[in-house]
Amino acid sequence: MRDLKDVFAGFPERILGDKGAALIDEAARECRSWAVTMTSAAGSGHPAGSLSSMEMYLMVYGAANITPENFHGLERDFVVVSHGHTSPGAYSVLARYGFVSPEDVMAHFRQAGSPFQGHVERVVPGIDWGSGNLGQGLSAGVGFALAIRARKRKDHVYVLMSDGEQVKGQVAEARRIASHRGLAGITALMDCNNIQISGRTHDIMKADIPALWKIDGWDVIECDGHDTRALYKALAEARTSGRPTVIICHTLMGKGVSFMEGVPDYHGKAASGEYYMEAMKELGASPELLDKALMKRNSGAFVKPSRPDATVPSIETGEPRTYYPDKQTDNRSGFGNALEDIGRLNYRDPDRTPILVFDCDLAGSVKVEGFAKACPEWFIETGIQEHSTATAAGAASVCGVTSLWADFGVFGLAEAYNQHRLNDINHSSLKLVLTHVGLDVGEDGETHQSIDYIGLLRNMFGWRLLVPADPNQTDRMTRWALSEPGNICIAMGRSKIPVVTDEKGEPFFGGGYVFRYGALDLLRRGGDAAVITTGHMASRALKAWEILKDQGVEVSVYHAGCPLHMESAAIAEAARTGRIVTFEDHHASSGLGSIVASKLLKMGNCCHIRTLGVTRYGDSGSSSDVLSAMALDPEDLAAAVRSLMAL
Repeated sequence: MRDLKDVFAGFPERILGDKGAALIDEAARECRSWAVTMTSAAGSGHPAGSLSSMEMYLMVYGAANITPENFHGLERDFVVVSHGHTSPGAYSVLARYGFVSPEDVMAHFRQAGSPFQGHVERVVPGIDWGSGNLGQGLSAGVGFALAIRARKRKDHVYVLMSDGEQVKGQVAEARRIASHRGLAGITALMDCNNIQISGRTHDIMKADIPALWKIDGWDVIECDGHDTRALYKALAEARTSGRPTVIICHTLMGKGVSFMEGVPDYHGKAASGEYYMEAMKELGASPELLDKALMKRNSGAFVKPSRPDATVPSIETGEPRTYYPDKQTDNRSGFGNALEDIGRLNYRDPDRTPILVFDCDLAGSVKVEGFAKACPEWFIETGIQEHSTATAAGAASVCGVTSLWADFGVFGLAEAYNQHRLNDINHSSLKLVLTHVGLDVGEDGETHQSIDYIGLLRNMFGWRLLVPADPNQTDRMTRWALSEPGNICIAMGRSKIPVVTDEKGEPFFGGGYVFRYGALDLLRRGGDAAVITTGHMASRALKAWEILKDQGVEVSVYHAGCPLHMESAAIAEAARTGRIVTFEDHHASSGLGSIVASKLLKMGNCCHIRTLGVTRYGDSGSSSDVLSAMALDPEDLAAAVRSLMAL
C-alpha cells in the first residue's frame, strides 16, 4: 500500500502531480466499492455519507504522519473522525493504507464482537478517538493539540466532520477554545454535502457555516471535496497557516453511485439486490465482493478487538500533608494544596509527564489557582464551556499527558454526562475533580445540588470514584489518582469540616495511613450495629457514634471512600452485627445505600438495613441547615440506629 502513501512524500511543499492525482482517484473508486459492499453485507450502515467523504479520508490519512507502523506511539499526527457514522469510508481508507484487511472490513462490518462497529472506535488501528455522538470530534482534536503542545511536539491534528453537526453548541465551544489558545496545529475538514437524516441541511437548520468559523478566529478555505488537487492544496495551506484552519469541502452525497447521489434516503440505507449490482457496475468493481464477504461473515471467524492500553504516568507525587484537628478546613483546599505540590515538583521536568489542569471559570472555588500560578503553561482556562472541556480533557489524557479537570459537581458531571460516557468508551485517563457535591453546596440551592454523582458514575463501566472524608484523605487520594492510569473522579463538598480522628484524637488519615482503592476504613468498632458513610458525612457519623455510646449502644462506623467498588469482606463484617444504616449526602435510592444493599443480596447476607440520604431537592441555606431539613443530622442517624435495635 506504499504506492499511495508515497504520493504524499513531499507534503506539504511538493505539488500534487498528475500521476499522484490519478492514484488517489483510483483509490477512491476502489474504496467506494468496499464501503458499499460492507454496508450491503451488514444490511445496514451509512453508505452515502461515506462516499461523499471518501476523498477527505484518503487525503487526510495520506498527508498525516500516521502509518500502520507508528499508530501505537505518540510521536505522530492524530486523526479524529467526528462524523463517526461514515465509518465505512474510514475503514475502507484504513484498509487501503494497510492498517486493516479490506476482506475483514467488508465481511465483519457491524457484526457482533467485531472491531468494525457501526461508528468508529479506538479498537480499530488508525482510529484515535471513538465517536458518533455528533459535535464532539473537534473538542477531541483540541485536546490532542493541547497535549501535543504540552509535550513540546510539532505534530498535527486532523478532524473530519459533517455539515449537519455544525449547529451543535459544543462545536462552537471547541472552535473558540482552539482559537483562543492559538492552536494552529489543527486542520478541520467538513463534508459539506447538504444532506442529513431528515433532508436538506439548509432546510432543517440554516447556518452561515463559513461565517461561524471566521468569527471564531479560524482560517476558512473552501474547495471541491472531490477534487484531489484542490484538497491537496488546501491541506498544504492549512499546514503553513498561523491559525487553526477549516477546509469546507463541497461534496455530493453518494458520490460515484448514481442512484445514491443527492438522495437523503441513502444517508442510512444499504444497497441490496439489483441496486448493489448497479453500484458495482458504476464503480467498476466485481459484485463477487459481496459473495466473498458474506461467506467470510457467515464463518464467524474474526479477530477480537483489543482495548488500547492506558499509559502509567511518570509523575512525582511528593510527600502528603497532614491537617490536624485544631483547625477545620475544606476538602477543596486539601485537593488544591496537593495539586500545587505535585505541579511544582514536576513542572518543566523533561523526564516527567506533563500535567494539564482544565478550568471552566471556577479556579478560585475549585482551588486550582495555586497550580495555575505555579504552572502557568499547564493551566488551561476554557471559560464556561463544560461540554467541550470534558471531551478535550478526556482526549488529552490519551495523548501523552496527565489531564485533570476540576468543576462543580452539577456542571462537571451531570451537565457533561454524555461526554464522560464517551471518555469511558474511549478508555481515557481523565482525573475529574468535582467540588460542591451534595446538599453541601449550601445557599446555591436545588439547581446546584449534585445529589446524583454516585449514581451517574455507577451507570458507566470504567470510572473509579473517590469520596474523601476529610482534607487528609483528600490529599492522599489526589496524589494517588494523579499517579494512576484510567478515569478517576474525586468528589467533595464545599464546607470546612473537622479532621477525622481515631479514638486517641490523632488524624485517622494522617501519619502512616496509605490510601488503598476499594477499602472501607473502620473508624470506630462496635457490635450492636454498623454505620457505613461516605465523604464529609463521616464527621457527622462520628458524632452520632458518640451520642449512641452515651446511650449504651456501640456501633461500628465505616467510611466508604470508594463507594463504587467496596470490598465485600468489610461489608460482610458490618452485616454480622445484624443491622446496617447507610448515611450519605446523596440521592438515597441511587448512591451508597443502594450499592451496599445490592452487595448484601449478591453475597447472600441477610440483615436489617436502612438507607439515610437525600429524598427530595434540598433547600437554600447554610449547609448545616439544609442537611438538618433533610433529616441528616447526627441525631437523625442515631435515631435510625435505635429504630433498628428495636426490631
